Amino acid sequence: MKSPRPWLLVVGLLLAIVILSVVLQAVNSLLWQLSYWLPGWLVGPTLLLLLAAVVLTCYPLLQPWLSAKGSRKQAQRPKAAGTRSAAAKQNLEAIDQQLAQLRDAVSREALLERRRQVEASLQKGDLVVVIFGSGSSGKTSLIRALINDRIGAVGAAMGSTKESQNYLLRLPDLQRSIQLRDTPGILESGQDGLEREQQARSEAVQGDLLIFVVDGDLRASEFKILQALAQMGKRLILVLNKCDLRGESEEKRLLQLLQLRCGGLVRTEDVVSASGSPQSIPQPGRKPLQPQAEIERLLMRLAQLLRDEGEDLLADNILLQSSRLSTDSQNLLDKQRYRDALEIVDRYGWIGAGAIALTPLPGLDLLATAAVNAQMVVEIGQIYSVNITRAQGQQLALSLGRTLASLGLVKGGAGLLSAAMGLNLPALLASKAIQAVTGAWLTRLAGRSFISYFRQQQNWGDGGIAAVVREQYDLEKRDLNLKHFLEDALARVVEPLKQQVQQLPPRRGPRGVVATMDPFDQAVKPTEDTPRQWPQK
Repeated sequence: MKSPRPWLLVVGLLLAIVILSVVLQAVNSLLWQLSYWLPGWLVGPTLLLLLAAVVLTCYPLLQPWLSAKGSRKQAQRPKAAGTRSAAAKQNLEAIDQQLAQLRDAVSREALLERRRQVEASLQKGDLVVVIFGSGSSGKTSLIRALINDRIGAVGAAMGSTKESQNYLLRLPDLQRSIQLRDTPGILESGQDGLEREQQARSEAVQGDLLIFVVDGDLRASEFKILQALAQMGKRLILVLNKCDLRGESEEKRLLQLLQLRCGGLVRTEDVVSASGSPQSIPQPGRKPLQPQAEIERLLMRLAQLLRDEGEDLLADNILLQSSRLSTDSQNLLDKQRYRDALEIVDRYGWIGAGAIALTPLPGLDLLATAAVNAQMVVEIGQIYSVNITRAQGQQLALSLGRTLASLGLVKGGAGLLSAAMGLNLPALLASKAIQAVTGAWLTRLAGRSFISYFRQQQNWGDGGIAAVVREQYDLEKRDLNLKHFLEDALARVVEPLKQQVQQLPPRRGPRGVVATMDPFDQAVKPTEDTPRQWPQK
């Protein structure tokens, strides 16, 4: 921000002097007038009453400006921890409603357990500090140094961390306890290494504060993980460990490099150096000397950060965890709703196909209207907790039916399905089969379009209804989707039509010929056990 110019300061000062002199002159004149008309003992009280009247008159005029200024200041302040805790409570209440609708008992119980953990943290929980980094960064020795420095030796053996381990730490002037969580190393090879890395990432996401340990400059894979955690809103302390292995100038250079690379992700003051387990120093004739761990800078920064921002970090993390839990439960509920909606679409599709097979339509153009069932729209809406009337469902069905026709998907779909089925059938049977299968396919297309509409909170999106229908059409044209649909169509539509034809009784043909009526081309054909009788000329 540029400093104001000197002449502006001079002008402002002169203007202030002029205004002050005018005010003083007005007060002096008022005093002279009051002393002329009133006794001396009434001048002072009268002047105070007049000034109070002026203030009361001007305050309503200045109140909107003062309120707007106060609102701007309030908007600039960060959201209080209490407000974030209230938002987390609201998320938990919404999660209860979502879980009540889930039918999968295993998924519901897993989400309930996570909900209990979030609620316990909301009531009264420890501050969780997660130690995160590669297996070679020395994070386990660093956490051992932190614990030994505060509470002495620990009983559990600490070595290569295969699973997450928790240790309790108390700091002076901090009401909450600190739970230090040692996580498995990241960037390890093999399937076991990948599984441990996934576990470490999951633990890191759940922590209130994350200590990311490196032993040199950040590798690209480490930076990618750190960037993802920072973008989630995680507060990070980046520790350059093993500083005893490098000189002071090299340590300073690496710290500056890390601060530069992590600018915008990690605050400058949160990049510190440490040495959790310095190398021993050989002593001829005696045991090697083991230097003390160098963790003072890390411990001071950790203590200051948790004292100043601990409650905010806890509230932020609780809100984040409740939001993630809400998202996970909503995704499971959405998958369940999607499966239920697809069952409705399939049911109406094959019901419609059977009706068309029994009573073929005069032309393909009528299929667009016949394939979109208003009751199907109503039932899909109910799956997504949207109550619409029959009339509203009819209006939506007509709108989508017109869209199917205007995009040319009726004739295009009939041609696509006819070519894909390759029916070697008489003309009338083939016509019935193609109409019925096309009707079922259009119902499927319309139903999936309506599912997309309700999943997007009754919104067709920026491209409108035509874009949604076109997208579903392109998806249904894919080989695998079309193959599965045609397999069902042959079993549900074509085969029943063939069986109906085979069950038709034979009838007597002209001039005593026993013939069967071909219901497809209306031709009269002699049976195999009856000799042909040609009409006499």
